[in-house]
Amino acid sequence: MTLFARLSLATIAAASIAVSAVAQPLPQPEGPTLLSITGQIDNTNADGAAQFDLTMIESLPQRETVTTTPWFEGAQRFSGPLLSDLMAASGASGSELRIIAINDYAATMPWADIESVPVILAVRHNGETMSVRDKGPLFVIYPFDEHPELHDEVYFSRSVWQVTAIEVLP
Repeated sequence: MTLFARLSLATIAAASIAVSAVAQPLPQPEGPTLLSITGQIDNTNADGAAQFDLTMIESLPQRETVTTTPWFEGAQRFSGPLLSDLMAASGASGSELRIIAINDYAATMPWADIESVPVILAVRHNGETMSVRDKGPLFVIYPFDEHPELHDEVYFSRSVWQVTAIEVLP
């Protein structure tokens, strides 16, 4: 391959990466908004926010986590997108996530958590869409049984249920 051809391919590759890094508009939620992501994000569909309805959340790749938790008897099956995929969809970059529940309970999660373990934002529990009454509609689930070191009060406190918002902090 000639030097010119290599440089042309390198230029095309660099341009592709630059285009994919540009903010991408999100579609508007068609159903009720379940999650609003704000803060250090590039991709929005509302004033300074990335809003997601159930269909949008379920259109992301889903992961199933079967694990025991302090809140349920025995191993339970949870499914939903990886938090890292939600952050990518909203063009997020930061050092921490502030996860907020319906009752204004909030927990701060280091960005490293979503990079090091497959933390999901569960929308389903044992195959059923989660209701507010049963810790839904969204519940942060760590893979506690896959990573026994996560069986700790620190990670339990980050497992927010009834999630409505995430703020991406610098």
